Amino acid sequence: MKNNDVAVTEKKKNNKALIIAGPCSAETETQVMNIAKFLAASGKVDLFRAGIWKPRTRPGSFEGVGSIGLKWLRQVKEEYGLPCCTEVATAKHVYEALKYNIDTLWIGARTTTNPFALQEIATALRGSKINVMIKNPLNPDIELWTGAIERIMKANVGQVSLIHRGFSIYEKHVYRNAPYWEISIELHKRFPELPLICDPSHLGGDKKYLYEISSKAIELGYDGLMVETHPNPESALSDAKQQITGEEFLYLLEQLAITTHDERLNPIHKLRRTIDVIDDNLLDMIEQRMEVAKRIGKMKKYNNQKVIQRSRWNQVMLRLTHKGKEKGLSDALIKHVFTAIHEESIRNQTEIVD
Repeated sequence: MKNNDVAVTEKKKNNKALIIAGPCSAETETQVMNIAKFLAASGKVDLFRAGIWKPRTRPGSFEGVGSIGLKWLRQVKEEYGLPCCTEVATAKHVYEALKYNIDTLWIGARTTTNPFALQEIATALRGSKINVMIKNPLNPDIELWTGAIERIMKANVGQVSLIHRGFSIYEKHVYRNAPYWEISIELHKRFPELPLICDPSHLGGDKKYLYEISSKAIELGYDGLMVETHPNPESALSDAKQQITGEEFLYLLEQLAITTHDERLNPIHKLRRTIDVIDDNLLDMIEQRMEVAKRIGKMKKYNNQKVIQRSRWNQVMLRLTHKGKEKGLSDALIKHVFTAIHEESIRNQTEIVD
């Protein structure tokens, strides 16, 4: 049986990704054992995951099988030699999981958001030496994530790892959760010794995004992936759309060529990937700006106002030029960039029809 601490260390040393896989929820003993058997036989999985207690947004949804699922995870360890992990959201969950010798626990986004619940979990974990993975909070708050890590590390647990599963935002995003890659990258700078794992299943919310999200995470230097796999995703009791079969999982790893290449070790390549992340965020923000401009255009049309208002634009440029100087940016850059953005905003406003 693999020791998870050793597995993490070896993966980081060899620059190979740590792979975590398994169903979103443990639904039945047969379902758990079938997918675990497949994943164990593949030799590609370092840690088997399955949710036992499922925090759901609204009552009436499947909230997990509860403690009986821990027996199934113990059986997975005994029969297939796969270390197992599950989510905990209360101190009681921690005590139950410890009884069944679960290898790793993860703390979900909702719990990371709540310092009171997190402290209760940390107290229950104190001195246990169990491995703990901490997902990012629901909202894009790096300090909240940092605080969660500090609370758990003070509890003197085993290996602590970070899971990036994306952030919930009000604005519409192509993925289920907005990546905000720069937050996880900045967090990893604060805790460079902690493995950083991407959860493309929850981040994308749809299996069609698994490859592009996983690929980007690997290129950015993430230490591993957590991918939800299910023997029959269409019948899954939770998050069916984002889960894949065992065969699809192996194909995903094959596509990713999970053993890394020398190019990933090149510091210039890593910096370029950081620039790519920043550029993606710029595009997202420009898109949001255009949506606001369209709303302004509709108001102007309704009030019979001119689309172009020179005095307002002059004030905007004056403010931006001054702010740009404070940031060491040239007047020419500010004028060029924001004139182009302004012209695009005007075009969007003039195209508004009833």
